[in-house]
Amino acid sequence: MTGLSISDLAVLRGGVPVLEGISFTLEPGQAVILRGPNGIGKTTLLRTIAGLQPPLAGTVSGAEDRIAYAAHADGIKPTLSVTENLTFWASVFGGQDIAPAIAAFRLEALAQRPAGALSAGQKRRLGLARMLVTGRPIWLFDEPTVSLDREAVGWFADAVRTHLAGGGMALLATHIDLGLDGQVLDLAPFKAVLDHLDDFDEAFL
Repeated sequence: MTGLSISDLAVLRGGVPVLEGISFTLEPGQAVILRGPNGIGKTTLLRTIAGLQPPLAGTVSGAEDRIAYAAHADGIKPTLSVTENLTFWASVFGGQDIAPAIAAFRLEALAQRPAGALSAGQKRRLGLARMLVTGRPIWLFDEPTVSLDREAVGWFADAVRTHLAGGGMALLATHIDLGLDGQVLDLAPFKAVLDHLDDFDEAFL
């Protein structure tokens, strides 16, 4: 299995450069953890790597039909049950077995409950469980532990470790220590230089 290669990447938010000159590789079995203050561009970088927006410059290689992206939104349908949500996403990605996903995030007792009736933490667990039914080798996460209690954070970290042990890859933007072995990439040195913009107010980045 080949990895994911990011070369001299520059990304935009709202038409304004936020990060530039980013290069790294993500190899099978490896995690890369993105760090940086709020507003630095972690979400923008993940969206660009996921193919949801074009880069300003640079290349992303090895991503074609291999990425599953868990963004801020949980991506669940409130009128469908937990089981129906996972079955739907499994069918979108080719029919993966949903039982391991339910077990990994301890959703058995909630399997028939409508997603709209779940607590915020339960919805987050269901949203993260979707990743396990995609069959995609490259997982991208944007602040995945929001709304999770300590126990559920542990379940999530275990799911990522299992994915890596099977040759998968994970790129995570998170402020907390998940106890994962992986490269930490601080994005602060890659902040785009905006000296060509006079009196620019970064509050809107």
